[in-house]
Amino acid sequence: MKQIFRTSDLDVCRDGKTLVTEKLQELIDLAAQARGIALLEKGTYLTAALYLKSHMELRFEEGAVLLGTTDEEQYPVVPTRAAGIEMDWYPGILNCDGQTDVVISGPGMIDGQGEYWWNKYWGEDQKGGMRKEYDAKGLRWACDYDCMRVRNLVVMGSDHVTIRDITSYRSGFWNVHICYSSQIHVDGIKIAGCGKSSPSTDGIDIDSCDHVLVENCETSCNDDSICIKSGRDADGYRVGRPCHHITVQNCKIHAGFGVTIGSEVSGGVHDILLKQLQYHGTDCGFRIKSSLPRRGYIRNVLVEDLQMVNVKYPFHFCLNWNPAYSYCDLPEDYQGEVPDSWRKLLEKLPESVPLTQVSDITIRNVEARCEDDYEGISRAFHIEGYAQMPISQIRFEHVKLDCKEFGVINYVKDMEWDQVQVSVSEERNAANDDYDNR
Repeated sequence: MKQIFRTSDLDVCRDGKTLVTEKLQELIDLAAQARGIALLEKGTYLTAALYLKSHMELRFEEGAVLLGTTDEEQYPVVPTRAAGIEMDWYPGILNCDGQTDVVISGPGMIDGQGEYWWNKYWGEDQKGGMRKEYDAKGLRWACDYDCMRVRNLVVMGSDHVTIRDITSYRSGFWNVHICYSSQIHVDGIKIAGCGKSSPSTDGIDIDSCDHVLVENCETSCNDDSICIKSGRDADGYRVGRPCHHITVQNCKIHAGFGVTIGSEVSGGVHDILLKQLQYHGTDCGFRIKSSLPRRGYIRNVLVEDLQMVNVKYPFHFCLNWNPAYSYCDLPEDYQGEVPDSWRKLLEKLPESVPLTQVSDITIRNVEARCEDDYEGISRAFHIEGYAQMPISQIRFEHVKLDCKEFGVINYVKDMEWDQVQVSVSEERNAANDDYDNR
């Protein structure tokens, strides 16, 4: 039987007001040395970054909350990958970096106190903050990187990690970021507390990983619900680490932008299985996004057994997504400092590197419908490849869509339909061509 080390053993304060980072790290280190269990008993623990170690379990009791401090001076700046670029940035509140055989479990919560971080980006009125300043300077593409925000949980360069039953709440940036890792199991976690004022609060991001299973999870956020990535532009291409053999199954997807591949796909994505997913009130069902600078590839993807209710875009594939964010160029009159992260973003890949190649996508056994009182967007298809590099070999089998409008399909080669039934009640609304260009 594994030895259990409890927060009460070290008299760790649980009032949510006293910073207890050092005490919690001591508890973690003791459990790791004994290959045992660090138990967070019921209470609220105010903390900065914590680091798990190999051959241990961090277990949350019900009612145990890791509350991320909003005192930015408490967080170190560490080498990591942020939104597809290797750079120095804040770590997570809870981190598993370069470790093996780690379990994070229990019905507790990581609370990122997101409002502080969201206001840093948008301002309290959602019209100001760093974003307003950067937009005015023609630097919208740099804002997400310079406005450093804390993720709730980061698994980096690790293997054989299990994350089970916890809730990620009010994350400052991405909720759960799994990067450069292998043999990861995410089971029964919840993503919550990220309303419409919370920018880039992705649910679960799987980034240049292999052999990852995500199952029995429930997400509600304000960006991609579950997302598969592999690095951005020249930096992602340089790293060259594809994301592959990823399975997402038996999950419930609520508010959010859907289950997505992209936009960071410069290292490539292949052998993906998405199945048995239920959606309600989600922006997108299955989504693919890239851009002209990304390059990379997406291939060998199977999507099956999806049930969608009140989903705006059941299938949204956009390979020229959000140009203001995706195209990085210094304004002609810019005379300030150019940080290393900007240099990576500004680096252009040679023209000889092909645009994002999307091929071999099979979608089957899908139903999408709207409830009688639903008044939102309802577009069956929004699929746009490149004129010079069409999406190819995409198959729809046993698909039934009941939507307001058909939508658009452009630059696609070898699309196959087998028992596809589409009902459309209205004409195309061109205003719905533009989505997620924030």
